[in-house]
Amino acid sequence: MNSLTRSWAYARVAVAVLLRPSYWLAAVTVLGRMVPRGWWRRAPFLPLPSRSYVRFRMQTQYGGESSRPTVPDVLRYLRWVRQWDAGR
Repeated sequence: MNSLTRSWAYARVAVAVLLRPSYWLAAVTVLGRMVPRGWWRRAPFLPLPSRSYVRFRMQTQYGGESSRPTVPDVLRYLRWVRQWDAGR
Protein backbone atom coordinates (compact mmCIF):
# COMPACT_ATOMS: atom_id res chain seq x y z
CA MET A 1 0.00 0.00 0.00
CA ASN A 2 1.39 3.37 -0.90
CA SER A 3 1.78 6.21 1.56
CA LEU A 4 -0.91 8.33 -0.14
CA THR A 5 -3.55 5.65 0.46
CA ARG A 6 -2.41 5.28 4.05
CA SER A 7 -2.48 9.06 4.55
CA TRP A 8 -6.06 9.21 3.26
CA ALA A 9 -7.05 6.46 5.67
CA TYR A 10 -5.66 8.42 8.61
CA ALA A 11 -7.30 11.62 7.33
CA ARG A 12 -10.69 9.85 7.14
CA VAL A 13 -10.27 8.64 10.71
CA ALA A 14 -9.28 12.14 11.91
CA VAL A 15 -12.29 13.75 10.20
CA ALA A 16 -14.63 11.10 11.61
CA VAL A 17 -13.41 11.80 15.14
CA LEU A 18 -13.51 15.57 14.67
CA LEU A 19 -17.16 15.31 13.58
CA ARG A 20 -18.05 13.44 16.79
CA PRO A 21 -17.40 15.60 19.88
CA SER A 22 -18.36 12.72 22.18
CA TYR A 23 -15.14 10.97 21.08
CA TRP A 24 -12.81 13.92 21.59
CA LEU A 25 -11.81 13.20 25.18
CA ALA A 26 -11.10 9.53 24.44
CA ALA A 27 -9.11 10.49 21.33
CA VAL A 28 -6.97 12.99 23.25
CA THR A 29 -6.46 10.41 26.00
CA VAL A 30 -5.33 7.78 23.48
CA LEU A 31 -3.07 10.24 21.69
CA GLY A 32 -1.52 11.21 25.02
CA ARG A 33 -0.81 7.56 25.77
CA MET A 34 0.67 6.87 22.32
CA VAL A 35 3.06 9.76 21.81
CA PRO A 36 6.62 9.33 23.00
CA ARG A 37 7.87 11.45 25.86
CA GLY A 38 9.79 14.50 24.75
CA TRP A 39 8.14 14.53 21.32
CA TRP A 40 8.76 18.29 21.10
CA ARG A 41 12.52 17.69 21.00
CA ARG A 42 12.49 15.63 17.79
CA ALA A 43 11.44 16.45 14.24
CA PRO A 44 8.72 16.79 13.04
CA PHE A 45 7.99 18.42 16.44
CA LEU A 46 4.42 17.09 16.49
CA PRO A 47 2.75 14.83 19.08
CA LEU A 48 2.68 11.77 16.81
CA PRO A 49 3.27 8.15 17.78
CA SER A 50 6.50 6.60 16.58
CA ARG A 51 6.47 4.72 13.28
CA SER A 52 7.52 1.54 15.05
CA TYR A 53 4.53 1.80 17.40
CA VAL A 54 2.10 2.38 14.52
CA ARG A 55 3.66 -0.53 12.62
CA PHE A 56 3.22 -2.75 15.71
CA ARG A 57 -0.43 -1.67 16.15
CA MET A 58 -1.25 -2.33 12.48
CA GLN A 59 0.43 -5.74 12.72
CA THR A 60 -1.49 -6.74 15.85
CA GLN A 61 -4.84 -5.29 14.74
CA TYR A 62 -4.95 -6.22 11.07
CA GLY A 63 -2.25 -8.84 10.63
CA GLY A 64 0.11 -6.73 8.56
CA GLU A 65 1.97 -3.48 8.79
CA SER A 66 0.78 -2.39 5.35
CA SER A 67 -2.82 -2.31 6.55
CA ARG A 68 -4.66 0.90 7.28
CA PRO A 69 -7.08 1.80 10.07
CA THR A 70 -10.78 1.97 9.33
CA VAL A 71 -13.22 4.49 10.76
CA PRO A 72 -15.49 1.86 12.37
CA ASP A 73 -12.52 0.14 14.04
CA VAL A 74 -11.14 3.37 15.46
CA LEU A 75 -14.54 4.54 16.71
CA ARG A 76 -15.12 1.14 18.31
CA TYR A 77 -11.72 1.37 19.99
CA LEU A 78 -12.44 4.87 21.28
CA ARG A 79 -15.76 3.68 22.72
CA TRP A 80 -13.92 0.86 24.45
CA VAL A 81 -11.33 3.29 25.87
CA ARG A 82 -14.12 5.54 27.15
CA GLN A 83 -15.87 2.60 28.85
CA TRP A 84 -12.62 1.22 30.26
CA ASP A 85 -11.57 4.56 31.73
CA ALA A 86 -15.05 5.12 33.18
CA GLY A 87 -14.83 1.80 35.02
CA ARG A 88 -11.51 2.64 36.70
